[in-house]
Amino acid sequence: GVFVLLLACINFMNLSTARSEKRAKEVDIRKAVGSRRIQLIMQFFSESILISFLAFILSILLVIIILPFFNTIADSKITILWASPMFWVLGIGFSVLTGIIAGVYPALYLSSFKPVKVLKGAIRIGRYAAVPRKILVTSQFAISITLIIGTIVVYQQIQYAQNRPLGYEKSGLVSINTTEVTHKHIEAIRTTLKGNGAIIEMTETTSPMTAVYNTNGGFDWEGKDPNLPVDFPNNAVTEEYGKTIGWKIKEGRDFSRDFGTDSLAYILNESAAIFMNLKDPVGKTLRWGDRSFKIIGVVEDMLIQSPYKPVRPSLFHLLRSQENSFVLKLNPEMSVSESMAKVETIFKNYNTSIPFVARFVDEEFDKKFGNEKRIGQLAAFFTFLAIFISCLGLFGLASYVAEQRTKEIGVRKVLGVTVIRLWNMLSKDFLILVIIACAIAVPIAYYIMDSWLQKFDYRTSISWWISVFASLGAIIITLITVSYQSIKAAKSNPIKSLKTE
Repeated sequence: GVFVLLLACINFMNLSTARSEKRAKEVDIRKAVGSRRIQLIMQFFSESILISFLAFILSILLVIIILPFFNTIADSKITILWASPMFWVLGIGFSVLTGIIAGVYPALYLSSFKPVKVLKGAIRIGRYAAVPRKILVTSQFAISITLIIGTIVVYQQIQYAQNRPLGYEKSGLVSINTTEVTHKHIEAIRTTLKGNGAIIEMTETTSPMTAVYNTNGGFDWEGKDPNLPVDFPNNAVTEEYGKTIGWKIKEGRDFSRDFGTDSLAYILNESAAIFMNLKDPVGKTLRWGDRSFKIIGVVEDMLIQSPYKPVRPSLFHLLRSQENSFVLKLNPEMSVSESMAKVETIFKNYNTSIPFVARFVDEEFDKKFGNEKRIGQLAAFFTFLAIFISCLGLFGLASYVAEQRTKEIGVRKVLGVTVIRLWNMLSKDFLILVIIACAIAVPIAYYIMDSWLQKFDYRTSISWWISVFASLGAIIITLITVSYQSIKAAKSNPIKSLKTE
């Protein structure tokens, strides 16, 4: 928001100073009749503050329209505090401050004109007079390019995490909270739902597929360092857990009702096997308190918690009591609405007084990206605003430059210069500024976004093509913005421009 406002202030400075020749005579006359410089400075400040205040009024109208949309993107409930004196004090005060920032350079520059030079016609833009404007234009596009790169990196990080291997099949998985009644009748519910074709399989588990509700220490195994701290996610499941979620067995076997000894068995994920330094874990003994368990299998790591962090070493054993959640695998050959209607009916038969609440695992997983998605959407919105405001300023400056060089263009056309060469002449200066802005913005954007990515353990890298894409995009946008005024000036009738002398 600060950057976007700064771009608008830069536009005001640029366009005010660019048209300085138009106001030179005004300054001359006022100084000739006795106006002091401070009075002129106050006049120019009052103009910029007035524009800022009018913009404040317009902005309130825009906020009323946009606020519901913004609240949806930002997942917030922001309201306008109409009755708050602090709101109006801050709003008006900030508008005045914006007016002062935007007007400080034009006020000091325009009020510095010398009446004698103006009367002699000596007030002409020298070779260095345009340098501040060029610096401001370069700053504008450096900010815009930085925002473009930042937005792309945010979306790339989200995509990188979303495409991370899950280790299970989340499509069609539904999570439903367990109650004492449904726990007692799990086999009847499972048999009925499989019989009517609503589900493929069903399991009961300590934790849902997108969270860890239970961790334990106190584990021991052969070769364990006595000082090694242990806190494993320890998930109790039924024998159908693996078939329900589609986990991938890397070593050994899955739980099975055919083996009564599985009540004293554990399955590890790959991270747990590595953490325990067990090269051949299947068949090894895992002790928990005074009980010994046999490791019967190793499964591929499953992404259950943060998609931006490493998978934690995790253990799985058969449940021995009521747990927290049912996980169902819906039948893909039946519509979701039909399957869920049958599931709801069966569960309500056992829980008549409790509301039926089901959560789709893929939707719950997508919520883990909510914060980053909001950052990406807001960054994209502000990037669009930044580019739009920069182009507005560039369009105005291109119009001014074309106007200043009207006679030069007329002479060149009379001498036979083509439209393409005139377009090249008028666009070249702006293109050079944008290229300089790219050279400034790319390392700054890389540093900022690399620092942002460091907070994620599982993160993407900043590809070289992002900088190239942002830079080429800025150059193309500049050419499109400037070309209209350049071609318009190049195609104008030279007789009209030369007749004015």
